[in-house]
Amino acid sequence: MSYMRGDLLAKTRKLVKGFAKAEPVWLKAMEKAPPATFPRAEKKLKPISLPEDTYVNKFFQKHPDSKFEDAIKISGFDPPAARVFAWRVLELKEQGVSEEDAMAVADMEYRAERKEKKKAYARLKQIARLQGKRPPPNPYPSAIKEIQAEERKFVHDRFNNPQTLEIVNKLRQDRAAEMMDRRGGFFG
Repeated sequence: MSYMRGDLLAKTRKLVKGFAKAEPVWLKAMEKAPPATFPRAEKKLKPISLPEDTYVNKFFQKHPDSKFEDAIKISGFDPPAARVFAWRVLELKEQGVSEEDAMAVADMEYRAERKEKKKAYARLKQIARLQGKRPPPNPYPSAIKEIQAEERKFVHDRFNNPQTLEIVNKLRQDRAAEMMDRRGGFFG
């Protein structure tokens, strides 16, 4: 029945009308009260765009490192810095400030906030060292350092796992034996 067009009711009617199937008991009841049909989307769905999206893109053009540092945290409550920047630009534009000036002010505020957080973190690290404790996590970690920290255990495993070292030694022995066979073939 999958090659026919229509829903179950239309397909069953066609089969009964063409004598390909006996009339089912439920057909008359279903014709009296047919199931609801929902309209289909004929065109592609339009992407959702927010008013601040243009400014978010401009922020990422100006601060490309921020794409990695300010990743969206699904479980977090704080919006990413790019959204805050865009909201601030829109807020300033509503107050009558030109777009260029609004972006400059929002960028200046973003840089000042980031600088203050870095200073605060440096002070927290200093206090932790004086107290002999571990420093708190960095609020602006380097994306590269985070990736390297995730990969560190695999790199360590690569060089220190006995099974891996055993495979490497076996490959070396096989290669050395192959080289000896080649040399023996040329001189023999």
